[in-house]
Amino acid sequence: MRALKFFTLFVCCCLFSINSNATTEPEPKKKPRNVIFILTDDHRYDYMGFTGKVPWLETPNMDKLAAEGAYLPNAFVTTSLCSPSRASILTGQFSHSHTIVDNQAPDPGSLTYFPQYLEKAGYQTGFFGKWHMGSHGDEPQPGFTHWESFPGQGVYYNPTLNINGKRVAYKDSTYITDLLTEHAVNWLAKRDKKKPFFLYLSHKAVHAGFKPARRHKGRYKGKRISLPSTYDQTKTGKYRDLKWPQWVADQRISWHGVDYMYHENRGIYDMVVDYCETLLGVDESVGTVMDYLKEEGLDESTMVIYMGDNGFSWGEHGLIDKRHFYEESVKVPLLVRCPELFEGGKTVQNMVQNIDIGPTVLAEAGVKQPAHMPGVSFVPILIGDANAPVRKEVFYEYYWEYDFPMTPTVFGMRTDKYKYMKFQGIWDRNELYDLENDPDEMYNLIADPDKQDIAKEMSTAIYDWLEKTDGMNIPLKRTVKYRFGDFKHKGEH
Repeated sequence: MRALKFFTLFVCCCLFSINSNATTEPEPKKKPRNVIFILTDDHRYDYMGFTGKVPWLETPNMDKLAAEGAYLPNAFVTTSLCSPSRASILTGQFSHSHTIVDNQAPDPGSLTYFPQYLEKAGYQTGFFGKWHMGSHGDEPQPGFTHWESFPGQGVYYNPTLNINGKRVAYKDSTYITDLLTEHAVNWLAKRDKKKPFFLYLSHKAVHAGFKPARRHKGRYKGKRISLPSTYDQTKTGKYRDLKWPQWVADQRISWHGVDYMYHENRGIYDMVVDYCETLLGVDESVGTVMDYLKEEGLDESTMVIYMGDNGFSWGEHGLIDKRHFYEESVKVPLLVRCPELFEGGKTVQNMVQNIDIGPTVLAEAGVKQPAHMPGVSFVPILIGDANAPVRKEVFYEYYWEYDFPMTPTVFGMRTDKYKYMKFQGIWDRNELYDLENDPDEMYNLIADPDKQDIAKEMSTAIYDWLEKTDGMNIPLKRTVKYRFGDFKHKGEH
């Protein structure tokens, strides 16, 4: 308790201590490092073979990436939703700062993406895949010397790509994961080898509705996951004794609830099988990229970062999908490999966030990090630097969406021990969990007399964070709202 009070009093000082490191000039490097960033959609942090979460799931290339690099199991997004998370990755800012607060909010037109700094520093920069940030278009965006994308969520089969301003349609059951991987590797092969490169490979997979490559369809037919400990609590009414919010229980029969998932009459086991089979294509993509690097003699010096844009629930608290601040929704897979920098086989427990991606890449490029980015490079913790800045907390925000009214606006804070969730615009209880003793977030301690000081201190810290980062006003945007139900056809899960 005393340690938490001490931390809370200085939370802003700690935050700005990290930021002060972020604005210093990196040590000059003899050669800017090549970087490949692979981003997937809706891939939760523990759905990889080596974690053992799903015993029958096979991801040999991700397993190898972890064995030869580092696995960071405490990687978090600032908002567990596609567009805000992607905007946070590319701008290095919180959602309330870049203002792309949901999947409809347009780009304000004033944002700078970190690849723009790389391009100015002489990098070749290629973008391949899902943009879906600030608008639903496929038009080339600043900071990329080569561009290939598609509108919105895209499709799994027979996509149309905007390739540097020209749209090309693909037929004959062309699978999007394979196509993006092939084009990305071809771009690497044809690059100017006198210049450093940054590749941003942004997969559609494994976004709902899940469609595996034909070669993977049926691989896991009949397989089942172990349902989480909180799966039945909203069905039995036990959630009341556990003091969960009512809105969590109400979601069970909604679009994002286990009893009516995406308004389909399918069982959770079959849907998880589709998810895992779709993930197999992504794993093969990782292998293809790594094979190319090895063939070219670039696998030792190139930094490869694999990350998800948000997590995904499979039955926890009776929910599927994301948006909420529970662990499986806010945590994402983060694998980093660069043998030239650090030995492989590491599991690094430090908390990192998606706003740290830009600072990490810029530092490896020898490019000064802009002052408006609150994140910090995580390379120092990978190489074991005793003076590396350590993130003591992560902050979270999610803003209520017109098309998905089941989840309220959420502000949250997580430390290594506690998680606090504060809800806006809803008459319901907040949540406080002791993560050390209750990692499944089963027992809400918000009404516990012994935890009132902790709840108050964490609530105060959230407001301090928002005030210090100009986040006390929800950025409303002029957006086109679909009729309820139309989002299924728009792909807006």
